[in-house]
Amino acid sequence: MIDFHYVPTGNNLKIAIALEELGLTYRLVKYDMYAGTHLTPEFRQINPNSKLPAIVDSEPADAGEPLAVFESGAILLYLTEKTGRLLPAEWRRRQEAQQWLVWQVAGLGPMFGQANHFVRYAPAGQDYAVERYLREARRLLEVLDRRLRGRDYLADEYSISDIACYPWVSGTRGIGIEVAGMPSLAAWIERIRARPAVERAVAAIMDADRSKYIQTRPSLTPQEWSNLFGDRLLAAARDEQ
Repeated sequence: MIDFHYVPTGNNLKIAIALEELGLTYRLVKYDMYAGTHLTPEFRQINPNSKLPAIVDSEPADAGEPLAVFESGAILLYLTEKTGRLLPAEWRRRQEAQQWLVWQVAGLGPMFGQANHFVRYAPAGQDYAVERYLREARRLLEVLDRRLRGRDYLADEYSISDIACYPWVSGTRGIGIEVAGMPSLAAWIERIRARPAVERAVAAIMDADRSKYIQTRPSLTPQEWSNLFGDRLLAAARDEQ
């Protein structure tokens, strides 16, 4: 059994997809980041960074105590090592899949995260930041589109690199980016969206609360802002909660 600690966002969808693709048994443990339920000392024992997603595997490979794993890229690698699946067996394709996974967690995710923050949450008047991150988000989508020309998946066979990238690029319309002019990318999105495991993952975690995390200019209380971006989040890192 794997406990999957999550909120209904794209970054967490990566893990849900992998769990469904691998057919692993898991239990959902849902958090509310607006309410600050991710900032407790108990959750810091699972993820010292106080962010979602995270997992706790009650049956790790060493047969020892339950093992907590945080950071989405690390979780994906852990699940592939646990099962021996979702990474190519052929050596060169495996290197490619790992490179695109690192590309996602080091570039695509952070840049899209900043674009979403400045489009959805930051006070009005942040025009330079909005344009800077939207431009970089578009550039990264063009990189993906070019990579996918003439191939179905990033490393030629479906892998955790596709799973890592898909949630970030399947909802770009919400921040004003269209992929209609990127035909290879658009076809890849639809190819992955149609996978039964992806449909099950979306149904499992992307519930009605998802709407809270994709609002544009939501009216946050001071406490909610503090839990998401402010002093309470900082205090959790200092273990001051």
